[in-house]
Amino acid sequence: MTATMSRRDFVKSGALASGLVLAVHLPAWARSGLSAVARTTATLSPTAFLQITSDGAVTVWLTNSEMGQGIHTIFPMIVAEELGIPMSTIRLEQATADARFGPQYTAGSSSVSRLWVPLRTTAAQAREMLMGAAARTWSVPAGECRIEDGSVIHAPSGRRASYGELVPVAAALEVPAQPALKEPASFTVLGKSTHRVDVPAKVDGSARFGLDVRLPGMLYACVARCPVFGRNVSDYEDAGARSVPGVRDIVPLEAGEFVTDEWWLHRLPGAIAVVADTTWAAIEGCRALGCRWEGGLESELDSEKLTRMFRDRAALAGTIGRYQGDAETALDRSARAFEAVYEAPFQAHATMEPMNCTADVRPGRCDIYVPTQYPTGVQQVAEHLTGLPSDAVTVHTTLMGGGFGRRSEMHWVIDAIRISRAIHRPVQVVWTREHDIQHDNYRPASYHALRAGLDGAGRIVAWTHRVVAPSVVAWHSPPMLKNAPDQVADEALDGAADLAYAIPNIRVDYCPITTPVPLGWWRSVYASQNCFANESFIDELAREVGRDPYDLRRELLADAPRHRRVLELAAERGGWGTALPAGHGRGIAVHRFFSDAVLAEVAEVSVENGAVRVHRVVCALDCGLALNPDTIRAQVEGGVVYALTAALKSQITLEGGRVKQSNFNDYPMLRMKDMPRVEVHVVSSTDPPHGMGEPAVPPLAPAVANAVFHATGTRLRRMPLAPA
Repeated sequence: MTATMSRRDFVKSGALASGLVLAVHLPAWARSGLSAVARTTATLSPTAFLQITSDGAVTVWLTNSEMGQGIHTIFPMIVAEELGIPMSTIRLEQATADARFGPQYTAGSSSVSRLWVPLRTTAAQAREMLMGAAARTWSVPAGECRIEDGSVIHAPSGRRASYGELVPVAAALEVPAQPALKEPASFTVLGKSTHRVDVPAKVDGSARFGLDVRLPGMLYACVARCPVFGRNVSDYEDAGARSVPGVRDIVPLEAGEFVTDEWWLHRLPGAIAVVADTTWAAIEGCRALGCRWEGGLESELDSEKLTRMFRDRAALAGTIGRYQGDAETALDRSARAFEAVYEAPFQAHATMEPMNCTADVRPGRCDIYVPTQYPTGVQQVAEHLTGLPSDAVTVHTTLMGGGFGRRSEMHWVIDAIRISRAIHRPVQVVWTREHDIQHDNYRPASYHALRAGLDGAGRIVAWTHRVVAPSVVAWHSPPMLKNAPDQVADEALDGAADLAYAIPNIRVDYCPITTPVPLGWWRSVYASQNCFANESFIDELAREVGRDPYDLRRELLADAPRHRRVLELAAERGGWGTALPAGHGRGIAVHRFFSDAVLAEVAEVSVENGAVRVHRVVCALDCGLALNPDTIRAQVEGGVVYALTAALKSQITLEGGRVKQSNFNDYPMLRMKDMPRVEVHVVSSTDPPHGMGEPAVPPLAPAVANAVFHATGTRLRRMPLAPA
């Protein structure tokens, strides 16, 4: 990993997806690692990620983390399709952080889209080797053989052999580099709605999440950190904490910076850990600590000051992300100009399962049990902290109760390793909800200044969009801001620079701003803000020139057929132009996410007692080949929930150098009573599948804001959307 790689480049490179991407090219570690061992034990393993043993058992090793995207179901579907076996016969194993599997990271809506071809290829390699083994055994042409339910059948003679029987011969054959893949028209498993295989375990409680880990002799720990940014422990009194029943030890944790992948910096302020027999005792012990803090910002930082900083920065030019035509000249010559400013606040992730990690550091070994999106990074920080080689550090990735980018960070992992090393016992670190809300790596706040020029006929002839926001990339790698400003801008302008509307003169630039607020990737990150600005502004322009917002979009998307198709479908299914109940309004928005999924949403809302009530959301999407329509619907519905929470409910505000919010009482989530009816319509496509974990988030806020204007005549330009 180089020091000049952005998150988007990291995702696109395949490093984030997992080693399965590399398996297509059959690198040395995939050819010689697990496979070399397997061939001596009557196990067929074309790569390190698929095993078929002589008893017929098929095992798929998962190198991505399951965090709700449904890979426990989709990956077996892909393998079952190419191998011609029932999906239920496939056994899943979560891979540990091991060089045999390559880098392991789950992000960027890339799980399925990145592994689609590699996993198919691995299964097809095994299929061709098994058919070749049957042909060799029977001395017949391979073309006369076919597969059926885990067996190879020789059609002319009717001979049949199970995969298990053929494994010893197949394992000795050369792995085909480019096996034939099934055509989508012949799929019998993929493309059909399939119930999630992990649901029963999650319903009956047998699913193992990070908080479910229990080890012999394990203790529990909670951590006290100052909520004021930049402040560290100067001194503490531990008598009160030690008097709490069950408290075993107090462990000081010095401030530090920890690096993974050469560029990804994790900053931790100093803290005090309380170790106890139970989580509750550890929490109570933290509350009883008498800590004194030093340094920090005190009253120097608050939301009002940041808003002024953002506004002032917008007066200065930034790094160009897109320059088409001559927007400035076109604006000067336009018949009239229109401008607006949109704002989005910092957002916490607020996953339902609190941040946690269990570490067991002992002489010569380190085992880590953690719900993480970044197993490779966990292993790297463990190596750094313990001095152990990678083969002595085992990362056990558990299920996670929500990720959204939050679990790509390492802070609680670092806490757990340092505490376990200090007490010589396994320890489970649990961050309280308050600790997590006030020590998150937040989605950046942003300020958007947009201007448009209109000609005498009301056509848009110029468009400028200036984005002011702190950089997540630069937060994790400060030199990036200086050494790679274009890559930093590329990240921050996601959804802004790739405007699809046919406007002749466009300028989009990015103005970075530095704040002490920790930053991290959040479900769709900058797209969730840039789309809000773009799709609200185009709506305002339509109203300004007396055009229907849908009709204007449709006209401007003449050269963007995928956008136009989902826009038309959403409008049709959403009843665009039909009568609504009194006081209701409709809004529409369309967006292409960098995973290449395109999605349009129509929201129907009313405003009741000064609050927005969303009644219905209609989503139309083009995500390429729909491998499991049921999972796609679930992803979109989940995205709507997440987006509605951010659009209507939650925001992080600052006062006195600290986050004001601390729990769900002042950082509220969307409740069931507020959930709208969601309809999902998938456009038929044979293109490769595109990731769907994040694309449903960006269009929701502008669709709702536009619907509020339709219903009330009030234009909302800041999230959370509050007409009052």
